[in-house]
Amino acid sequence: QVQLVESGGGLVQAGGSLRLSCAASGRTFNAYAMGWFRQAPGKEREFVAAINWSGIRTDYADSVKGRFTISRDNAKNTVYLQMNSLKPEDTAVYYCNADSNYSHVQRLGLPDYWGQGTQVTVSS
Repeated sequence: QVQLVESGGGLVQAGGSLRLSCAASGRTFNAYAMGWFRQAPGKEREFVAAINWSGIRTDYADSVKGRFTISRDNAKNTVYLQMNSLKPEDTAVYYCNADSNYSHVQRLGLPDYWGQGTQVTVSS
């Protein structure tokens, strides 16, 4: 089992920045790819970013490319999502996930593990 706990959400003005963290406990963290999804009110949960076990490979949704950066620190069992130039449409609950298969962390319904989410609200 892997337990995931997100933190770092909050209220920020448009154009501002936030850094989300997802701390993992349980099995060997560096055996897992990690991903971030988000869900806005009334919308489906959507993919945001993914990172492979070593941190060498990353992928992003088109809507966040150039503004968000995913990274990980395997010594701290933590994955991060640095969010810059935030927009009101980035408002959502952000969830991290983990899976041993890199492609799975980019597809809803496939990751083995999910966190409980952290709220991000961007005011205009």
